[in-house]
Amino acid sequence: MAIICFVFFSLLQILSLASTHPLDPLSPSELRQVQSIVKGSVVGNLSFHYVGLDDPDKAAVLSSLDGAGNPPRRAAVLLRVGPETREIILDLSENSVVSDRVYGGTGYPMLTFEELIAANKLPLTYPPFMASIKKRGLKIDDVVCGSYTIGWYGEKKRRGREVRVMCYYVEETVNLYMRPIEGITVTVDLDQMKVIGFYDRIVVTVPKAEGTDYRGSRQRPPYPPKLKPIAVVQPKGPSFTINGNTVRWANWEFHLAFDMRAGPMISLASIYDLDKAESRRVLYRAFISELFVPYMDLTEEWYYRTFMDAGEYGFGHCAVPLQPLRDCPENAVFMDGYFTGQDGTPGKISNVFCLFERHAGDITWRHTEVLIPGQVIIEVRPEVSLVVRMISAAGNYDYIVDWEFKQSGAIKAKIGLTGLLEARGSNYTHTDQIEEQVYGTLLAQNTLGVHHDHFLLYHLDLDVDGDANSFVKSTLKTTRVSPIRSPRRSYWKVVSETAKTESDARLQLGLNPAELVVVNPNKKTKVGNPVGYRLIPEALVTSILSDNDYAEIRGAFSKYNLWITPYNKSEKWAGGLYADQSRGEDSLAVWSLRSREIENKDIVMWYTVGFHHVPYQEDFPIMPTISGGFELRPTNFFEHNSVLKI
Repeated sequence: MAIICFVFFSLLQILSLASTHPLDPLSPSELRQVQSIVKGSVVGNLSFHYVGLDDPDKAAVLSSLDGAGNPPRRAAVLLRVGPETREIILDLSENSVVSDRVYGGTGYPMLTFEELIAANKLPLTYPPFMASIKKRGLKIDDVVCGSYTIGWYGEKKRRGREVRVMCYYVEETVNLYMRPIEGITVTVDLDQMKVIGFYDRIVVTVPKAEGTDYRGSRQRPPYPPKLKPIAVVQPKGPSFTINGNTVRWANWEFHLAFDMRAGPMISLASIYDLDKAESRRVLYRAFISELFVPYMDLTEEWYYRTFMDAGEYGFGHCAVPLQPLRDCPENAVFMDGYFTGQDGTPGKISNVFCLFERHAGDITWRHTEVLIPGQVIIEVRPEVSLVVRMISAAGNYDYIVDWEFKQSGAIKAKIGLTGLLEARGSNYTHTDQIEEQVYGTLLAQNTLGVHHDHFLLYHLDLDVDGDANSFVKSTLKTTRVSPIRSPRRSYWKVVSETAKTESDARLQLGLNPAELVVVNPNKKTKVGNPVGYRLIPEALVTSILSDNDYAEIRGAFSKYNLWITPYNKSEKWAGGLYADQSRGEDSLAVWSLRSREIENKDIVMWYTVGFHHVPYQEDFPIMPTISGGFELRPTNFFEHNSVLKI
């Protein structure tokens, strides 16, 4: 009977794997299988820091879509076993360990929520800290703490897994970030889970609670005028379908997966071409590879705050359940996501994604013609698009991640920043008192909003009509004209250059107008243009830190708006696989130094969306959303306007 049960279970597992898309995220049952295999093969005190799909070879994925069968289903696991970091690859179909190696380099894997929570509690029972709180006349019961990664500042010797714990006062408010307890630094060793450093440097006034609470129930008159309700109704239901993780809408088809480090991963996006009567590949994979947030405050309690939110905390791990009718409109459909806890147990984030059709009154195209005698011709097409959304609450900030698919063939990526500033306490109550560098803006009495940056690095593996692509930069050049040739004195022309190597495509944009196009030089339109997709940036922001600043060495990808590299399965995380205390040795900036050939190759575009944030009083006590992003738009991809017939 036991043999029969085993065979039956094995058959179910084989059938399940056979029906799984090769890029599907690991299911809860697969995550439990990972936990079982690891605990059965690894001896010691272990903790799980990342579990995700081990990306199959790209060629194998594409072959499977053509009916060749799925590649082996594998999981990638990052563990801490005692003082060691282990990298393990598991074959889930064989229930076996493919590889298991000890990582011996610098840097550490993502922190777990469980260890952060434990570290946050340590100061509250640490006698020197309790004495410092009492000295300030504060109540320990109203103190909450948060743990921060420490970065790297040129140390030759590798440090242990450390965080610095900073604390806040929540008496009469939930807006803890507006009431920092400045001057105290507690250093915690995460592996030993104990305080290894304490420094009470200075006593600074704790900002008052008045005016900091952002909850609706705590607001008092006067109130702004109320708006009348707006309803979004689709009486026949949505126009998109979701089959497992594959989404189909209008002329688009793509795969959507959740990753505990990256968040949403868009894969295998293809668009149906009516004229060719076929689906054409556009994008193999797109996701946010890293999020670099360096603060500009040089004081003892602040200088090290140069965060890599994806690699240190997990951009996906910080995702929150989306609130129907608030985070997403009433016509939204929701999907769940799964991750692994510190002990390997699967966890669930309900409603981690929402998908909805947006009809916001925008226009896809229109024209009014009045020159034809006796006729007035008006043709208008309203724009309807499909939005995929996730929100990551990475500490004080809430990041709204949108991927928007348009019927025209365009893909728009948008990131919205809202939430709370990370304020520094100060003894100043008015700007007239300030005679030193305070690294920020006085937002309220005793409250400084610290200057900082946000750099989101997008990994964009475009496969425009196939994976043999090139990058073409077309610059608009002013050309002078002789009076003999024309009454005009100048015009501009397009000068195009195809990048040969990585160094040719490492660009800081904005000095001169340019068109940035990924083309397939092997596919042309009927009139001879290579098919392509172009990048249309919004605001162009790069880091202005010095190249020898240790924070900049770690986040060097922020120095350029655009990078192009040849496809390499292992080059996934722009700040390195081990971002915590990384030294910039395994990063996009280092990979690109090899200056590999990129012409007519399988290439990856990396684009930096950046924000220099100078806080203003309107950001207090909570920030209205500011947004940035880019668009990928068809460029001679179709023979004509692809939305002519909608």
